[in-house]
Amino acid sequence: MKFKKSTIAIIAVVCVVLIFVIALIGGYNSLVTRQEKVENSKSQIGNVLQRRADLIPNFVKTVKGYSDYESKTYIAVTEARAAVGKATTATEQSEANAQLDKAIDVWVNAVTENYPELKANEQYNQLLDELEGSENRIATARKDYNDAVTAYNSAVRRFPKSIVASIFGFQKADYFENAPGTEKVPEVNFD
Repeated sequence: MKFKKSTIAIIAVVCVVLIFVIALIGGYNSLVTRQEKVENSKSQIGNVLQRRADLIPNFVKTVKGYSDYESKTYIAVTEARAAVGKATTATEQSEANAQLDKAIDVWVNAVTENYPELKANEQYNQLLDELEGSENRIATARKDYNDAVTAYNSAVRRFPKSIVASIFGFQKADYFENAPGTEKVPEVNFD
C-alpha cells in the first residue's frame, strides 16, 4: 500500500500540531505549578508574620506586669500588629512587617532598659526567644518566597514558555522587599 503525498502531508501536519499542543500543555502546567509555589510561599510569609503578631499580646502582658510603659508605644505595637493581619500583597506584608519591627524594637528596648529585672523573668525570656525564632522563620519564608518568585519570573520570561505565558496571561510576580528605611538601625533615646 502506498500512501498518497497528501495523506503523508496531513499526518505530518497532525504530528506537528500534536507536538505543539503537548508543548503548550506542558508549558502551561509548568507555569501553573510555579505560580502556585509563589502563592504558597507568600502565604507562608503571612503565616509566620501572623505567628509573631500572635505572640505579641502575651509578650505585652508579661511586660505589663512589670511596668507602667507608655501607652503611645503600646498603641504603635498594636496598630502595627493589626496592619500585619490586614496585609494581602507581598508589598503590604513587607511594609506592615517593617512597621511592626520598628515598633517592637523601640518598645522592647525601652522597656528592658527601664526595667532590668524583667530580663530575669523566665516567661519574658521564653517569649523573647519565641519572637527571635519567629524572626528567623520570617527571614527563611522571605527567602523561600523570593526564590519561588525568581524561578517563576524566569519561566515566564524564558522562551518558549514566554509565549505560553503571554497567551494565558501569566504576569511576573513581585519580590518581597524591605520597606524603605528598614536598612537603618532604629535609634532608641531615653532622654
